This record gives sequence, structure tokens and C-alpha cells, in this order.
Amino acid sequence: MKFIMTGHKGLIGSFLLEKLKKLGHKPVLLIDLREGQDVANILDKKLDEKVDVMIHLASFCKVSKIVRNPELAFHHNVLGTYKVLEFCRKNKIPKIIFTSSSRILKKEKNPYTASKIYGEEICKGYCQCYNIDYIIIRPSTVYGSFDDLTARVTDIFIRNALHDNDLEIYGDEEKTLDFTYIDNFVDAFLLVMDKKNEEFDISDGKGIKLNYVADLIIKLAGKGKKKFSPPEIAQPQQIELDISKIEELGFKPKISIEEGIKRTFEWYKENLEDIDKSRGK
Repeated sequence: MKFIMTGHKGLIGSFLLEKLKKLGHKPVLLIDLREGQDVANILDKKLDEKVDVMIHLASFCKVSKIVRNPELAFHHNVLGTYKVLEFCRKNKIPKIIFTSSSRILKKEKNPYTASKIYGEEICKGYCQCYNIDYIIIRPSTVYGSFDDLTARVTDIFIRNALHDNDLEIYGDEEKTLDFTYIDNFVDAFLLVMDKKNEEFDISDGKGIKLNYVADLIIKLAGKGKKKFSPPEIAQPQQIELDISKIEELGFKPKISIEEGIKRTFEWYKENLEDIDKSRGK
């Protein structure tokens, strides 16, 4: 399979790209803002060979920052996804795999979830109008051994604990997230990548108290403490996905939250000095 991938330098993209190459698939074009390539400018690119699928991962996914500046959702998620689909249409790429978000399943709505709903609907529109097949994937709180500039909650918690700083929880002791270790996500992706015109929710399928995850990290670090703050605007406090659809394909999360946090923590601990230097600390 020959593919294009956007967002290949992020957590999901880095692990997925490595796995796909190991399986013999060939990347034809890679686009990531971290390398100075804005997906909104993808129409400037030229293709010299046939491509089987567009894997569109690039997205601005810090919800709190988008709430403060909605234009981030429009430029990166709305305009970016439109341009990607136009690139597919003009270059006769027959399929797109679009990463949406599990947050669209909740009642809380904000410019981020709106941008992801738009992405899903325009994929369906391009399918019906231009015969571009799609797979929609809705990940949930993916984490793993990777210095992700997106600053995911596990990354923040681990680095703060190692520096003996507060682990801030925006909500109370009952707040839950449905965590997905990166290896589990990649396993799920491989199961659905050959499907057509369907949506799949991907997670470990279990709401885990953020309070519990903070305790795991504090115990591993031997320092740090929890701090509770008011919930962030328009963000859900209880998240647990129904993953029965992908389980019917044989998916079963292999890495537990305890093992995943341990692996991620040990990686951060080993690489903390280099990570701090890269971030100017």
C-alpha cells in the first residue's frame, strides 16, 4: 500500500508510521507542521505516483487553547481537512482515513468538537459526491513513550511529578477519561484500515479516574502532589467509550493502564534531561 500521512511527527503518527513501514507499506508524502509543512498548503504539493490512501492525522487538539482562540480549530482542523480532501479529489486518491475525536460523542460542545464533526461530515460528503471512501477513527486520550509537544495529560502529569510540581486535575475526584496506550491504538488502527465508509471508536473501553492515574504517577515518582481546579469550559467530566464494534473485529487492549503508565513514566524519567533541554528548561 502506498500512502500519504499528515501529522506523522506526533505521538500517533510517529508510532503508526513506523509500524506501517515495518509491514511493507510505502509513504509517498509526509506532511507535518513540526517540519514546517502546513497541511493547509497541501494543494501546493505534486504527486508523481499513485496513492492508495490518505491518512489524515494532523490536527490542533488542545481544547482549552481552542476555546481561548477558536481560529486554531478553523485553520488547522476545518480548513486543513477541506484542503486534504480537495487534494484527494484532484489527485484521484480513492480513500481517506480521518482521525476525529471521541469528544464528539459527548453532550459538551466547543469549537474543537465542532471542527471534528465538520471533518466527519465533509468526509461523508466527498464520499457521496466524488466516490472517495473513508474510515473515521475516534481516538480517546492516547498516550505513550513519546515527547509530544501537544502536551497530553499524561505527559504533563509525569513531567510535573518528576519536577515535584502539582498534578492539576480540572474537576473532582470522580472525573474519568478513557485512556488508550499507543500500542493498543495502533493494533486497533490496523484492524480497521482496510474497511470502507464506517466509523470506529478506539480506546481501552474503560473510564479511569484521573485521580487514580495521578496517584499511580506520584507513586512511581516518589514526589509530586495533586491539585484540584474547576472543570474547564465545555469539557466532559465522565468519558467511557463503547468499543463493542471494534471488539467484534477481534480488538482487545493488550496494555493495561497500570502497565502503560509505568512504561511511559520510565521513558520520561530516562529522557527527562534531554526533554527539558529541548523545551528550554
